[in-house]
Amino acid sequence: MIPDSFKQDLLHRVDIVGVIERYVPLKKGGANYVACCPFHSEKTPSFTVSPAKQFYHCFGCGAHGNAISFLMEYQGLGYVDAMKDLAESVGMKVPDSTSRANKPDAGPDLYEIMQRASDYYRAQLKAAPQAIEYLKGRGLTGKLAAQFGIGYAPEGWQNLESVFPDYAGKALKDAGLVIDAEGGGRRYDRFRSRIMFPILNQRGSVIAFGGRVIGEGEPKYLNSPETPLFEKGRELYGLTLARSAIREAGRVVVVEGYMDVAALAQNGIGYAVATLGTATSAAHVQKLLRQTDEVVFCFDGDTAGRKAAWHALEVSLPHLADNKAMRFLFLPPEHDPDSFVREKGKEAFEKELETTRPLSEFFVDELMGRVELNTHEGRGRLVHEAKPLLKQISARSLQLQLIQRIAATARLNASQTAELTQELTEARLAAPASGPHRGMQLVERKLERMLLRCLLAKPALASGLTLEMFDSSTFEGRMLLAVTGFCRENPDASASALIDRFNGTEFAELLASTQTDMLHKQLEVDDMEVEFHGAVAMWQQKERKQRLDVLTAKPNPTPEEQVEMRDLVLEISALKKVPDITANDATISGYRSNP
Repeated sequence: MIPDSFKQDLLHRVDIVGVIERYVPLKKGGANYVACCPFHSEKTPSFTVSPAKQFYHCFGCGAHGNAISFLMEYQGLGYVDAMKDLAESVGMKVPDSTSRANKPDAGPDLYEIMQRASDYYRAQLKAAPQAIEYLKGRGLTGKLAAQFGIGYAPEGWQNLESVFPDYAGKALKDAGLVIDAEGGGRRYDRFRSRIMFPILNQRGSVIAFGGRVIGEGEPKYLNSPETPLFEKGRELYGLTLARSAIREAGRVVVVEGYMDVAALAQNGIGYAVATLGTATSAAHVQKLLRQTDEVVFCFDGDTAGRKAAWHALEVSLPHLADNKAMRFLFLPPEHDPDSFVREKGKEAFEKELETTRPLSEFFVDELMGRVELNTHEGRGRLVHEAKPLLKQISARSLQLQLIQRIAATARLNASQTAELTQELTEARLAAPASGPHRGMQLVERKLERMLLRCLLAKPALASGLTLEMFDSSTFEGRMLLAVTGFCRENPDASASALIDRFNGTEFAELLASTQTDMLHKQLEVDDMEVEFHGAVAMWQQKERKQRLDVLTAKPNPTPEEQVEMRDLVLEISALKKVPDITANDATISGYRSNP
């Protein structure tokens, strides 16, 4: 594990503006820098980079983070690789977390092995007339094959032995290129007599292969197994090559096969990608929504295709946004995207794209088709089946419209519709308590958020907090306990290092959103400290009031308790001189708009 101290030192040394400008042209805009977002298609810049806070945020797609997370997302790097990239840029070296005595041999570079295998398969294609004729018969040119790095795995059981002298070594198996025969027999190549499609990560490195058999044979498509480089549920075939076309078109088409992607690209539709022999995953959806505002799932119109489409809809629900569009295209039963575009051409396919069904329409029609709407029982079942799905929808406006549509179809009256709406829209939120304690809980929540802002602005302020202040049974309390503990141990940490420390935890989203709220505001040090001490004073006032309420409720307080009550009254009176910083949370004096 990389020490926290090194991460903090690194984030202190790098400038996020310089890091991002390697890939994205930034323009000065007040105290910050702006650009069109590199993670989705847009014409008006909504991507903001704060040099003061060393943080970026896109107000269009929600992408946010520090220099490390930017490299991970943009370059497709792992956490350690992103750290190494940043460290190298400022002349630092990532420390080795294991001692030499305990450090295992790193072994061969799997990326290098995969690239050598890819080069071999490409060379073999040139010497395989049957494979070349097959590709020509599918309408693919040599230029397209070279663009996609398509190759050929010839017949034979140990062809890779001529490429890798250490054919019996562990690395080839780790890379998924060979299979060890059962019973201790000799190992053999995984791919034989197949057209080879290299699968690339976001950096353009080969991480896996998909092999398509020529002629008859099973399975028709054979993919690499999961390896240290390759996780099927996270990768999309063709995304690296399609990225610029996706941004230009403003949409991405998701298909099911390698040949579909290749055929569409051959016919001028370069914004298609494919899942890798697995169902659409939440990771796929998140990755695609970072690229564009419109995702079109293109499936066969048969039962299997509709089932795959419904699964894609289900995993998409928690990631929807009101400024994004999910659509579904079902081709005629006799066609897949490959055969359709080869037979009918680009214009016909793009005309089909104009007839896609929006997610909302597919959602409602699919649920209605499962029940008998002419019976009370059927309409009740419609609401029953829709509720758990509606709860997951993250796009507020879309969620409300679908609730109303389902309610109208189920013939609910206005009161029932309102009740259903309240149940579903509040399901993901912890609604404030009702009754006499509601106001106090709202004040506590405001105070906790203010303290969090202050700690993000200056972690050293944590020395003025006591852990006894926070209630670990609440989310905000747990968060401030954790953040305060970190800030006390690392008083010189930056906000960027603080956010990085809690990345992947339950507090990550609130920390990031709080930092985002501060992007367009300057927090002067003196004013920020006034806000912090004011928040602490308000907290102390609240605690003393609670203690005073307990003592005054006693019918016969002891002389000592009477003295304590007098002291509490004096302390509360003194604390009341502190301005009520919770009265207008949006206009706290410590916040000054950028000029």
